[in-house]
Amino acid sequence: MSALRVVCVAGARPNYMKIKPVMDALERRGAEVVLVHTGQHYDPAMNDVFFADLGIRPPDRFLGVGSGSHAEQTGRVMTAFEPLLAEVSPDIVVVVGDINSTLACALVTAKAGPLLAHVESGLRSRDWSMPEEVNRVATDRVSDYLLAPSPDAVENLRAEGYREDQIHLVGNVMIDTLLANLERARASAILDEYGLVKGEYGLVTLHRPANVDDPEVLAGLLKALGEIAGRCPLLLPVHPRAAARLADIGVPGGIRLVPPAGYLDFIALQDSARIVLTDSGGVQEETTALGVPCVTLRDNTERPITVEQGTNVLAGRDPERIVATVNRVLDGPPAQRRPELWDGRASERIADVLLEGGTASTRPRPTDVTTDQTTGPTADQTLFV
Repeated sequence: MSALRVVCVAGARPNYMKIKPVMDALERRGAEVVLVHTGQHYDPAMNDVFFADLGIRPPDRFLGVGSGSHAEQTGRVMTAFEPLLAEVSPDIVVVVGDINSTLACALVTAKAGPLLAHVESGLRSRDWSMPEEVNRVATDRVSDYLLAPSPDAVENLRAEGYREDQIHLVGNVMIDTLLANLERARASAILDEYGLVKGEYGLVTLHRPANVDDPEVLAGLLKALGEIAGRCPLLLPVHPRAAARLADIGVPGGIRLVPPAGYLDFIALQDSARIVLTDSGGVQEETTALGVPCVTLRDNTERPITVEQGTNVLAGRDPERIVATVNRVLDGPPAQRRPELWDGRASERIADVLLEGGTASTRPRPTDVTTDQTTGPTADQTLFV
């Protein structure tokens, strides 16, 4: 029997940390893996750093779709991915996360016929104004394998009516990458370069449109950060989306702007921070795994397990509430806790599911109704511990 051919799709930096361990686990099991980079977000300097830090080989195919509106970008990815899929003819396509490339490649795959696997399935923010929420829900709907990172994601999928044979609680692939690279990150010289001392600074990330595109909202956030910086100096690696707007508004004293960091350097900065303030979903997960207190500058999160664990607190975007929340966390840091199955082995469980799950011709497809919906494996039964 020939090796299983799997196309793994990445489109932006948050995808790299998710796709790398899955690729490795599949290749260790003998699968033929084709890495496709859509080029949705592509800055040569930053991409090269992340690929080098994570040890990702150059993509087998680069689609180079670039930026644009949601419709333009999604359409360009679909147009470029369709002939590639016809040429490569994979058994399975693996998409990760919730960006436009995720949805675009999922739709093309569903119509072309290969099995489709969604890593980080079932995450929900309940905020329909977030484009990522639409992407997550639509991608799950056309996927054969729903690879959930946490029990809340499984509960979401069950509530939405998915069959048990589709749902697999596998754990968090972001944490696979984090744990695999943590010692290398701790050897980084980034703290020395910035003159930082472990536990004596806060780290900030801002990139979501709702936070950085509205000058009034961004000014309020900066006001809060300026007040916090009076107690704990803050380091802010500047996302390209926010750079010009920060310059226009002006940054209060105590907040130090620095260039975007590579993966290892950024993990080092998180690991040594006294507190992290962020609007990023991935950072909420990484700080939880690292045991670093996190305050999320959003009204909701698609990673509620980080809030349930107590390691992450939602502060919203009201400046007074943010300051009060940060002061409370600084006064009484939460205990360190890591969710079950955030153990560095999620990618191995994913490989087990994909390699043992059958083919497009032998397993039910997303809209099939089985004669007995309970006959498939339950999420608990598909834990590979």
